Amino acid sequence: MNEREQMVETQLRARGVTNPTVLAAMSRVPREDYVRECDRASAYADGPLAIDCHQTISQPYIVAYMTELLAVEPEHKILEIGTGSGYPTAVLLELTNRLFTVETIPQLHESVRKKLASSRLSENRFRLGDGHAGWPEEAPFDRIMVTAAAVEIPPALVEQLNPGGRLVIPIGLPAQTQFLHVITRDEDGSVKDQRDIGVRFVPLVAA
Repeated sequence: MNEREQMVETQLRARGVTNPTVLAAMSRVPREDYVRECDRASAYADGPLAIDCHQTISQPYIVAYMTELLAVEPEHKILEIGTGSGYPTAVLLELTNRLFTVETIPQLHESVRKKLASSRLSENRFRLGDGHAGWPEEAPFDRIMVTAAAVEIPPALVEQLNPGGRLVIPIGLPAQTQFLHVITRDEDGSVKDQRDIGVRFVPLVAA
């Protein structure tokens, strides 16, 4: 069993991640390609790692858990807020090719765009901008995943959800406990907010 397979079994499946498509996606994406060269030997460690621009690549379990909460189907149109390292982006691309991603830090935006645009995601699916605003020109979306913590749920993201849509987002201040929230928009337009597990993310900053 290689390191990636071991990660899937011991860090994901053993902790209750059961969606077979999510587990398969995590088993296919090489996390070592999305960390710094000095951290490649620790790519499958059970924790986050630092990347450029004082940002982080999330713990494998959190990536898998959030992806499972998102409940992606192949036909879904997805918005990712916080391209970051590109690792969650690559995992989502294993589930659907209808993906749009927004990053506020130019260096990270450019790095992942170069890494993924040639073969995985066309350049017009990447945006440099403020994640709080979403991507109104491409809305509505069936699913939205945010990989940085907002102080409160950005209204624009809720507005850009399709009826039946779902938003997964960490909420809270950097120095305090944050929680994942699952926001759903019902067919009648009503919005529900369910708080989930405690997490720790870098803040979602404005452009």
